[in-house]
Amino acid sequence: MKQFQKLYPHALILLGFVLISLIYFYPVLQGKQISQSDIVQYTGMAKEQNDFRKAENVEPFWTNSAFGGMPTYQLGAKYPHDYIGMIDDALRFLPRPADYLFLYFLGFYGLLLVLKIDPLKAFFGALAFGFSTYLIIILGVGHNAKAHAIGYLPLVVAGFILVFQKKYVLGGLLTMFAVALEINANHFQMTYYLLLLLLILSGYFAYKLIKEKEFKSLLLITGTFIVAGIFAIGANATSLLATAEYADFSMRSKSELTFNADGSKNETTSAMNYDYITAYSYGIAESFNLIAPRLFGGSGNEKLGTDSKTYEYLLGEKVPEAQAAEYVSSGMPTYWGDQPGVAAPAYIGAVVFFLAVLAFFTDKRKIKYAFLGGAIASLLLSWGKNFPLLTDFFIDFVPMYDKFRAVSSIQVILELCIPVLAIMGFQSFFKLEKEFRWKALWQSGAISMGVILVLFLCKGMFNFSGVNDSYYLESYGPQFLAALKDDRMTFYSADLLRSGFFILVSAAVLWLFIKNRLAQNTAIILVGLLMVADLFFVDKNYVDGKDFVSRSEVEVPFVETPTDAQILKDTTNYRVFDIAGHLSGRTPYFHKSIGGYSAVNPRRMEQLFNYQIAKNNMEILNMLNVKYIIQTDSTGAAFPVQNPNINGNAWFVKELKAVNSADAEMKALDKLDTKNNAVVNTTEFEIKNKAFAKDSVATIILDSYKPNHLKYTSNNSNDGLAVFSEMYYKNGWKATIDGKTVEIFRANYALRALQIPAGNHKIEFKFEPQVVKTGSTIALFSSIGMLLLLIGGIYFENKKIEYRK
Repeated sequence: MKQFQKLYPHALILLGFVLISLIYFYPVLQGKQISQSDIVQYTGMAKEQNDFRKAENVEPFWTNSAFGGMPTYQLGAKYPHDYIGMIDDALRFLPRPADYLFLYFLGFYGLLLVLKIDPLKAFFGALAFGFSTYLIIILGVGHNAKAHAIGYLPLVVAGFILVFQKKYVLGGLLTMFAVALEINANHFQMTYYLLLLLLILSGYFAYKLIKEKEFKSLLLITGTFIVAGIFAIGANATSLLATAEYADFSMRSKSELTFNADGSKNETTSAMNYDYITAYSYGIAESFNLIAPRLFGGSGNEKLGTDSKTYEYLLGEKVPEAQAAEYVSSGMPTYWGDQPGVAAPAYIGAVVFFLAVLAFFTDKRKIKYAFLGGAIASLLLSWGKNFPLLTDFFIDFVPMYDKFRAVSSIQVILELCIPVLAIMGFQSFFKLEKEFRWKALWQSGAISMGVILVLFLCKGMFNFSGVNDSYYLESYGPQFLAALKDDRMTFYSADLLRSGFFILVSAAVLWLFIKNRLAQNTAIILVGLLMVADLFFVDKNYVDGKDFVSRSEVEVPFVETPTDAQILKDTTNYRVFDIAGHLSGRTPYFHKSIGGYSAVNPRRMEQLFNYQIAKNNMEILNMLNVKYIIQTDSTGAAFPVQNPNINGNAWFVKELKAVNSADAEMKALDKLDTKNNAVVNTTEFEIKNKAFAKDSVATIILDSYKPNHLKYTSNNSNDGLAVFSEMYYKNGWKATIDGKTVEIFRANYALRALQIPAGNHKIEFKFEPQVVKTGSTIALFSSIGMLLLLIGGIYFENKKIEYRK
């Protein structure tokens, strides 16, 4: 009975999380699904893989539908013995995206309980974290893997703290499973940022232990983390090993080329170009929209009303009232920050900010400074190119930092730390003596409102001009831009007033409690509701019911066009190049494409495009077997053009051109006759012959196609060198000639090639990645080890309880 009474509040709160998640995304109850732009692109990219899995009941691990061919490791590949994935599925039992919102709530609630926060306050704290605007908007645009990983961040921190509190069994088990789930979410950028926060927390706890000379405890803690980490990593070995392997093939690794596409010297020492890494850098002043949502205009597509200056401008231009109202309500480019564009401000809440300030006057625990340090480090790094001193250091010297773009997204750490501080301050306020409560309240209120006041006074320092305003000036004229700037200024003032209002009302509620005008629970509920309502109404501006569509629209996101239908009449094996939609998942949905949509494009395919295809080198399209090119006419209508000069699926060449560097490979392609010649880097591949007698009737015919298994028949009267229009990937692909394994080497910078003896032969390519076999074996044994540790931990904890009795 006592156990039930202890668990009852938590069960009730978990039920509340379920209901709130479903209510916020209520269209899921009608069978609808949210339309997410990134998931639409992913669906196109993964179409061939998913169709093959459904038809063959096996995983291909390779797709030819995008970028000429690539592994599916980052396209939702399903690995054997992914038992952590099964646990994750059980936790995310709600329909998407309500499942991710529930995960936000659950993880943060667990962290607050570890920090000894009362259930009611922890409940509101979890809601405040989950409704943080950035966390909601990423669900709207389809950054599901990011949301997934963020959901587990608080649980990892919770387990981490428990271990440092010397609760080795409970903390170790929570850390092990939370880290395993975090890795399984497969968004390594978020996991990497989490490690930065854990380093800060480690420094705080280690300092305390060393200061108190508790070296034995430090060793036990270190050992616990090592064991938890080994099993958590082991349970995800397949995805980790596959991702590490593919990283060298992707654009996230350093280019071998020493020159850029324009011929200039490539001076980039990082994995990616500096401008690409830092394109989404948070503006220093823009950071204040963390406490006033539309301080910098909100989003690049903000709704305006009939009270806006832009609406007045349109009326002045004789636009009908109804049309003008519809135009401004459809969204206007009010954002004027430093980033190329944003879908919503990263607003953490004015009440959350106020309570976080309160924590430094009420909470005596020093861990608050560790969370403050995490928040500050996150903020400074989010400035990217606007704070080059720190950013350049991290890119140049901190391992793996240069593999991630959109540095502004590191603010997820701040968005975790500040709500933690807020709820610490909220809880500790009620534990203070009455006279100390009043002092803490007016001090934190003065600081919070002081920030609001300073921002009001600084309004005149800004010109409210955005990075894209030159386009609007040229397209719509100076009067339109002036009206737009007026609306930006209105947002600036209005949202400062809004934030000030929420802070003052929250402070007034706490003052009424001090004056005994309100009961404690009433005050907690009122402040909690204010905190959540503040965020809720901002979120609804960016993600609401209108973003949901029927299930069929999500499952079939692209409609076949007459152009697609015309191309699909050709049932042979070929590729398609959509000039306008090169970087889209649409073409891969219907055809085998040399384009696609991915944050980890195959590097060599991207280089072929930038260095050759973009310069109209048709020989590259010929060797890639691009039979159809989708172009657009003057009206924007698409139409297909057939390329009559394709090399086909495979062909014999007359001569091999040997080079000794990647630069020479790429430059050789400038004027290469790909039907008769092939270029090979002989420092990487040993080719015995360099000249070949090509029979005029020699052929290589593709007999059977599967994304992971290709069969050919060759016929040549002489020993020959054959080039295949398939992307070279050194790991996993195995080639046989008449059943005998032969070496695959890379030709023409990116394609596969074989030396084939004279005569008639059966040639096969099979994709059988060893990394999947090795990783799956490790995952199996690690999962068994985790289960045994869990059973042992439960047994040990029960024995400890019995001993205490």
